[in-house]
Amino acid sequence: MKNNDTFVSKRFLTVAVVYVTCLLLSNLIAGKMWAVSDGITLPAAVILFPVTYIFGDIFTEVYGFRNARTIIWLGFACSFFAVVVYMLTIALPHPGFWTGQEAYQTVLGTTPRIAAASLCGYLFGEFSNSMILSRLKVATGGKHLWLRTILSTLVGEGFDSVIFITVSFWGTMDNAVVLQMILFQYLFKVGYEVLCTPLTYAIVRHLKQKEGIDTFDYNLKYHIVRG
Repeated sequence: MKNNDTFVSKRFLTVAVVYVTCLLLSNLIAGKMWAVSDGITLPAAVILFPVTYIFGDIFTEVYGFRNARTIIWLGFACSFFAVVVYMLTIALPHPGFWTGQEAYQTVLGTTPRIAAASLCGYLFGEFSNSMILSRLKVATGGKHLWLRTILSTLVGEGFDSVIFITVSFWGTMDNAVVLQMILFQYLFKVGYEVLCTPLTYAIVRHLKQKEGIDTFDYNLKYHIVRG
């Protein structure tokens, strides 16, 4: 075992690209509503967004909190930049013969309230998930990865679901509906990661073997910017 807070490799970059790609696609498809069943509606992003938590767990488990923190902020910056680009391109004047403006705005447009809710939920959720997993790894001596990923997800996805749904929709619809959306989205995302636990184990095992690294964040002071 060895610790390396500045370790970067082709595998690290590959996982980072997949992480950011899943995050950007999740934000892009969030406007599509999925009628799961009568009375249960979820944003289509739930089929992909939990993957970011899986990769967040992988980053923290293999490379440590500091490297995971870098990727979390990278994801935030890319998401913010994407929203700005969407809003700027929507605002550009379009020629009269082009009839796609409304459809374009429907797919890529977002309100400042929903954009802020998404970004805040992401930061609180991802950082809490990473911090808890990092602490639990030290506390358990690196054992019981399944327990650590599930416990950290319970907290991280909880923050994300509550913040995003509440900030986005509270006061715009019946409170009971908002609470129902929070509950179903939370349960779906947690269940998603539980089912993907074997995949998480496989990727973590592969990276640790190929990289020759297994980071433990001993005596680490947790700061979301530096430390």
